[in-house]
Amino acid sequence: MTGIWGIVNVTPDSFSDGGRYLDVDRAVAHGLRLRAEGATVLDIGGESTRPGAERVGAEEEQRRVLPVIERLVAESAPVSIDTLNASTAAAAVRAGARIVNDVSGGLADPDMLAAVAESGADYAIGHWRGFSSDMYAHAEYRRAAREVAGELHERMGEAAASGIAPSRLIVDPGIGFSKRGDQNWGVLRGLDEIVALGPRVLVGTSRKRFLAETIGADSATVSEARRDLATAVTSALAARAGVWAVRVHDVGATRDALAIVHAWEG
Repeated sequence: MTGIWGIVNVTPDSFSDGGRYLDVDRAVAHGLRLRAEGATVLDIGGESTRPGAERVGAEEEQRRVLPVIERLVAESAPVSIDTLNASTAAAAVRAGARIVNDVSGGLADPDMLAAVAESGADYAIGHWRGFSSDMYAHAEYRRAAREVAGELHERMGEAAASGIAPSRLIVDPGIGFSKRGDQNWGVLRGLDEIVALGPRVLVGTSRKRFLAETIGADSATVSEARRDLATAVTSALAARAGVWAVRVHDVGATRDALAIVHAWEG
């Protein structure tokens, strides 16, 4: 069964739900609600990676996420920390996180790979070509899926050289990161090349701009509900392509879509 990562953004400025769960109590309640709806991992983030987002200091990031992680772990919830910072990754694992989800694949912080290796946590390597402030400046591809797979393979090699066992790795093609609309679709159509790399594959399309651009003439006016439906469809198709897990805001809709896919496949 394909896993579902539920997104818990403890931020004031995330593109979809910034500010909703900045309060610790609300963030914890939201995480528990997502788990009840079927989330297999709760992915906790304290820094927005939306296009154009400004960086957050590691101290502030940890102030946001660590109390949430500690309380969710106390409720026996499996937790991932979504961070670019090695110090936050290490602190989150000490607080009980089982996975470090680094959208930069170790490129944003030179200490990340060593910190993860020492922590013993699993490591999700995202495909990344630059910080959110100018990510689209690097959005040039001839064969998007093949290039993404090649760059992920390089990051896997760096992770292995740093002492992270292959069994601990997860790869994420970084939908929306340094990729424009058609390039995202190219990566999704070529997911078999990502799956062929060997590690578990995580895909996150949730509520992203390229989905809204596909279903609406003006992406800014496409409602959250319509984005969630599009997310559930792409997540179901990703499951059919063999991915290990999908990362979403609306766990219930994706849970239902995946149940239909698995019933179809028998």
